[in-house]
Amino acid sequence: MAKSSPLTLNELMTRANNIAGIRLADIAADNQLVVPANLRRDKGWVGQLIEAELGAIAGSKPEPDFLHLGIELKTIPIDHKGKPLETTYVTVAPLMNIQGMTWENSVVYHKLQRVLWVPVEGERTIPVGERRVGSPVLWQPNAKQARQLQQDWEEIMELIALGQVDNITARQGEVLQLRPKAANSHALTESIAEDGSIQLSNPRGFYLKIDFTQQILTNAFR
Repeated sequence: MAKSSPLTLNELMTRANNIAGIRLADIAADNQLVVPANLRRDKGWVGQLIEAELGAIAGSKPEPDFLHLGIELKTIPIDHKGKPLETTYVTVAPLMNIQGMTWENSVVYHKLQRVLWVPVEGERTIPVGERRVGSPVLWQPNAKQARQLQQDWEEIMELIALGQVDNITARQGEVLQLRPKAANSHALTESIAEDGSIQLSNPRGFYLKIDFTQQILTNAFR
């Protein structure tokens, strides 16, 4: 059963620190959840488990997980050297009705104002239940990071507005990238075409690049 939402930042950090070093199997048992044999079909399982344990309430809504505290929760799989193993999903990218949208009123901006990073062992050689949770990191972007995020977001959104969504690659963006976000390549959504009309494209999501999240963890544990 999911825990109640923490009322204060101290309560949230206490919960997060209390699970550092604990196996996922033990946290799952505490929440009466079954550990999957692997994560191929249960990609979001670890994140959902940590959300349940810490009392996150936003789910998939376009707002921070702990809205009353202004904090987004991100679990991040790491290798034995502490390096993130994959990019970090932030939110779905809007491909239509984007006139008047600014960085300050974007979902990406609001989700990344304060993030609680929870590293989890992610190497496939370790059975899912045996993977341990690392020490939590509460992060706010510094001036340089905030500038990088804003610049990447504005450049990507400009390309979407110009009808270039299908030409944007994961290489674009210094710290933030746009990638297809769907269970399969047959999923389609409306987007802006080059001539301003409506076309169909794969849904896209904003992701933080590995180098950026590694920098966050390295700075925290240095």
